[in-house]
Amino acid sequence: MDIEIQILKKAEELFMRYGLKSVTMDDIARQLGMSKKTLYQYVENKTDLITKTIVATIEEEKAMMLSARESSTDSIEEMLKIARYAIQQLRKLSPTLVYDLQKYYQHIWQLIQKLHKEHGHQMIKENIERGKAQGVYRADVNPDILAKMYVMGTFSVVDEELFPLKNYNKENLFIEFIKYHIHGIASEKGLELYKKHIQKVSADAFIEQ
Repeated sequence: MDIEIQILKKAEELFMRYGLKSVTMDDIARQLGMSKKTLYQYVENKTDLITKTIVATIEEEKAMMLSARESSTDSIEEMLKIARYAIQQLRKLSPTLVYDLQKYYQHIWQLIQKLHKEHGHQMIKENIERGKAQGVYRADVNPDILAKMYVMGTFSVVDEELFPLKNYNKENLFIEFIKYHIHGIASEKGLELYKKHIQKVSADAFIEQ
């Protein structure tokens, strides 16, 4: 594996588990079995490392969404695969990560929002358009508006002020969110397909009806 990819993968793992502030460049170099001098040959500083890690993570998300599209028989199955991936990411997410981004790295948080709004909106819009053509989504839904609402909804799930961790489980929040999204736009045919897809996965893997 390319050394820079190794660095970004290890940084992502540590940031997701412990947050941003508590992980030092020494920690990352030690976990990688390299000196800080070697580490700094690939990144300028911690902010640069965080930025590159975030961009790499979003690129991985894009690839996953494309894979979900190509491997799905219909748009609802595609959305459920996207949701399962999101839930897996939430399970790994440190409670402090979003807080650290918003408080100490506001420009990186804004970058995340920008990238998600761009690629997330486009992918979900295309999903809804395909779903309408397949007859699994209602003919009267507006793909552009609903895709924007979906993207903003994903940010609300990790909004600590809206859903404080002491009262809400992020995984459960996303499950409710995706159920709300699908039930809100699915046709009768789509709801029947939804039930069939849900029956194919175990209850702890995703969502029960």
